Amino acid sequence: MARPESAPESAELRRLRRRIDALDRRIIGLLNQRAELARDAGRAKAGLGRRAVRDVEREREILLRVAMANEGPMPQADLLALYRRLFRATRALEAADRRRPGGPGDA
Repeated sequence: MARPESAPESAELRRLRRRIDALDRRIIGLLNQRAELARDAGRAKAGLGRRAVRDVEREREILLRVAMANEGPMPQADLLALYRRLFRATRALEAADRRRPGGPGDA
């Protein structure tokens, strides 16, 4: 059941929501930094003549490290699903960079 828009918030709930909002802004910044680094890695791979965008072994290593670092309460399966989605998004950025005229691998 949806909560009514006029439902009162406690000071504690407002404080927690402000902290969540601030954390979301930090997460967004970190995700974008990670995406830029992944794009840089893609350019480096292209510079080495590597044609494949996806590196299955590297993704496996990252997922293993993520799983080992997870101390909860985020369920393991959900966290790994988020990382798999992150991989897809950064691979799409790398692929778009490679298709761009003058982009990496456009020799």
